[in-house]
Amino acid sequence: MNDLSPYDRYRDDAAVLAAIGARVEAQHARVTVRLPKDLADAAVAAWQRDEREAPGAETAARRRLRDHAAELALIGLAIAERGRWEGGAVLVDLAIGSAGAAVRAAE
Repeated sequence: MNDLSPYDRYRDDAAVLAAIGARVEAQHARVTVRLPKDLADAAVAAWQRDEREAPGAETAARRRLRDHAAELALIGLAIAERGRWEGGAVLVDLAIGSAGAAVRAAE
């Protein structure tokens, strides 16, 4: 019989997921993606934005929004530094974590 509470099991599961993530990242640190110009421009604009205000107290939902905005800015940095334009799209090698964050945001 398992005496662990559900959240103890979830914490153990999260540790296993993190270990899998470390292995995936070691094998595939970057993934090449193609983005249309409007999305690439918006990501670069997020990177160039000057956020001077400290966030202060946040709800979980607001913290999640800020985290998404930060991930978008990091994608914008990657585009600005390494993006290769092909017609109306940009090809960029994204860190696997950034690509994953974008996929999770779409879910």
